[in-house]
Amino acid sequence: MSPVSVPPPIQRLRTSGIFSLEGGEFDVENNVWIVGDEDSAIVIDAAHDHQAIARGLGDRELMAIVSTHGHSDHVNAAVALADLANCPILLHPDDAELWHHVHPHREPDAPLLDGEALLVGGVELQILHTPGHTPGGVCLYAPELGAVFTGDTLFPGGPGATGQPFSDFPTIIASIRDRLAPLPGETVVHPGHGETTTVAEAAEHLDAWAARGF
Repeated sequence: MSPVSVPPPIQRLRTSGIFSLEGGEFDVENNVWIVGDEDSAIVIDAAHDHQAIARGLGDRELMAIVSTHGHSDHVNAAVALADLANCPILLHPDDAELWHHVHPHREPDAPLLDGEALLVGGVELQILHTPGHTPGGVCLYAPELGAVFTGDTLFPGGPGATGQPFSDFPTIIASIRDRLAPLPGETVVHPGHGETTTVAEAAEHLDAWAARGF
């Protein structure tokens, strides 16, 4: 008998599609993170292709879809996936306006609030409100996994973009400095696009980013 394949506690799917904002459209590739065990999981940022995400989940129960922020490329597959899996969508209330640009006739099911925690498959995910890229941006810190899921707040090359409406550069720098930089340096940063880094590697460049208004 062949051994049963057990999924790792963190899985990454990559999906491609369109990011729409203020009348502009851009081709993007997103990271969709699945966190849990062999029985249940959550999806962080349901982007572009709900069927591909459902295939990635397999037979596991989807407990929730967690949106790190309300930009279209992070929530555009959320409603279809939630309807398919019969699960709630969680979003910080400060991003309600951005959400309604994408889903004007559907409300998120529950708020993500700073200091709360989600528990799935034995993994605790602590909610860190990290505004700046958007007013309701959040990161999810999993201390047992040594990982933080940063959406578009923090990337290997710097903070998330702040040239769009609802964004603010000093605010995102403060969020990174106050909420992410104090995490253990070896904590792996899993962003919404691109590759991973660590908190220590990112924090090393924080003063330079702030000084030049990255």
